[in-house]
Amino acid sequence: MSISISNLSKKYGNQKVLANIGFEIGEGEVVGFLGPNGAGKTTTMKIIAGALSYNTGSVKVCGLEVKTNTLKTNALIGYLPEQNPLYPEMYVKEYLLFVADTYHLGKEKHKRVDDLIDLVGLRLEFHKKIGQLSKGYRQRVGLAQALIPNPKVLILDEPTTGLDPNQLEEIRSLIRELGKDRTVLLSTHIMQEIKVICNRVLIINKGEIVADYPDISKINLFDENNLQFEVEFLNETEIPEIENISSVSAKGNNTYTILATKDIREDIFDFAVKTKNKILMIKPVERSMEEVFRNLTK
Repeated sequence: MSISISNLSKKYGNQKVLANIGFEIGEGEVVGFLGPNGAGKTTTMKIIAGALSYNTGSVKVCGLEVKTNTLKTNALIGYLPEQNPLYPEMYVKEYLLFVADTYHLGKEKHKRVDDLIDLVGLRLEFHKKIGQLSKGYRQRVGLAQALIPNPKVLILDEPTTGLDPNQLEEIRSLIRELGKDRTVLLSTHIMQEIKVICNRVLIINKGEIVADYPDISKINLFDENNLQFEVEFLNETEIPEIENISSVSAKGNNTYTILATKDIREDIFDFAVKTKNKILMIKPVERSMEEVFRNLTK
């Protein structure tokens, strides 16, 4: 496993931030890490990256315990924190060479930095000072520095915060590309980001893992206790009281939204036959990822 966590807990004074959480992430997975503010996302990521101690439990990166092998695990991890720690007075290439020196790359550093400048799309900007760059390009610099050790594990904490729509798509495409040959753990508040980048989702709330969806494409977007249907009839009608229907609201053009506690499509078909009306369309309505997230983190 690239990341293996078991019974991990963390306290700040009397406040418990992580409550014996555990999960494993395999090689090559791109995992979205979701949770409301204060849920424990950043704390967990800092602990994995070796930037924060923990009270109890086990945290392993590529089989090595972080607490007792910090230098070795640091060399396996590329970490981009939420607040990108850049030096605005340094030139892009100068900064990346400086970071390369901290990894003791020696003569390899110039080729490594040049390759990364091309990989993250900084070739037209590398001669500028970091302080002259847009937020999107500063994020690219942050990604480049995280990739300098050619890490097996890439940890990205809110990497697209504050970007405009064009910058968002550029950084998302870059992260998708990076995820092809390494493990990526990505935190974000943007549901659309999870859909287009990740193949797995972990949700944390109040310091506990409340959901783990191994395959994002198989997340159940239907609430089995509160189903919603959209029905269109040929002619105007008035839907009577039917068992298990919670509410009916008209949308216009003979179309209705029906809330129910079970699948009532057969009942609606029976009603249409009885009233000699025709159903032009009937379909269950999926919840959004946002609704799934809200229900799990209330």
